[in-house]
Amino acid sequence: MGELESRALRFAPLVLGVSLALHAWTLGNPADWGMIDLKVYWSLAPNVLTDQLYDINMPFTADFPLPFTYPPFAAMVFLPVSALPWLAARIVWQVLSVFCLWWLVRTALKSLAAKADQPYDAKWSRRALLWTALALWCEPVRKTLDFGQINLVLVAGVFAAMMATRQAVAGLGVGAGVGMKLTPGISVLYFLATRRFAAAVWSAVGFAITVALGFLVSAKDSWRYWFELLGAADRVGPVGSAINQSLRGALSRTFGYDVEMSWPWLLAVAVSAALTWFAVRAAVRAGDELAALLSVQLFGLLISPISWSHHWLWIIPVVLWMAYGARHAALAVAWVVVTGSDVITFLINQQPSIWEIPRPWPLAALGWAYPALGLLTLAAVPKLLRVGQRAEVAL
Repeated sequence: MGELESRALRFAPLVLGVSLALHAWTLGNPADWGMIDLKVYWSLAPNVLTDQLYDINMPFTADFPLPFTYPPFAAMVFLPVSALPWLAARIVWQVLSVFCLWWLVRTALKSLAAKADQPYDAKWSRRALLWTALALWCEPVRKTLDFGQINLVLVAGVFAAMMATRQAVAGLGVGAGVGMKLTPGISVLYFLATRRFAAAVWSAVGFAITVALGFLVSAKDSWRYWFELLGAADRVGPVGSAINQSLRGALSRTFGYDVEMSWPWLLAVAVSAALTWFAVRAAVRAGDELAALLSVQLFGLLISPISWSHHWLWIIPVVLWMAYGARHAALAVAWVVVTGSDVITFLINQQPSIWEIPRPWPLAALGWAYPALGLLTLAAVPKLLRVGQRAEVAL
């Protein structure tokens, strides 16, 4: 990465320390941390033990009473957090989330080091510290930490599982992630594309185990979730709000109404699927498993009915792949600018309410920030891989 990076790496521990100190300062007194999503997990998860997980909402919110929206298995996992005092739960979750941010960065860099036939030595370790310090301030991470969301824990865990060499570990890890929150299910496409069929089977086994455990603890809640509530996007939140950076959200703001699964959305999904197919095919042919994995995750973010901006944590390893794998500065900088400028917060402040879908065209266009760049990234992957292969041949 050049002389500039070499100098920066010398101070990586100091930069991370300063970044963490600033983060703690911006948070202020732990007693004042809102962490509204964590409060939902913390307060509602115990209801799974009384078959009332989806009957009781948490009323303390400025916009609407928040329900528990994840499968019963997720509530079971959160029971130890619910056993903690609210103050302790917030502190533990902040520390765990920041650790998972470092783990996410480290997992990506270890893959890139291996692809470059380099040992994961002190230089790469310092890179992990430096990028963790920078990533701490991007919008998806900030929103995750502010809301007390599960995203950093989930993405870091699923990513580490997908990169595992043992098929059972990879599959069971992804299956557990799907049991926590359905969106990691897109990861199975990566296993199929890379012919890790055993991992795909183990994913199904792991997911089935989480469903079975859910029925064992609360058959009523499990039946209601899987056969009544599944797919109800309006229960998760406002589809048209600027914070929803899925294709459905962007299209809805453009057309002025929830497009649901109508032709605009189907067309956008078809385009995304085609771009993803070409990207994954090129990655598999180039032997770049990280590129294939990230292409699949981008596809999942695009086609999901709800992809809050804080779900886009996969952009962190995308930027790292561009910086050290594809070596494409322009796209990496574009993602850094978009996620670092907090454009989503600006758009949220401009909307009359989270429920009002129509937007003035400049705001509707700006609301395409993540999905448009996601489509552009998928379109660029095959070319970046071809350029990279030619560079390797030239060397």
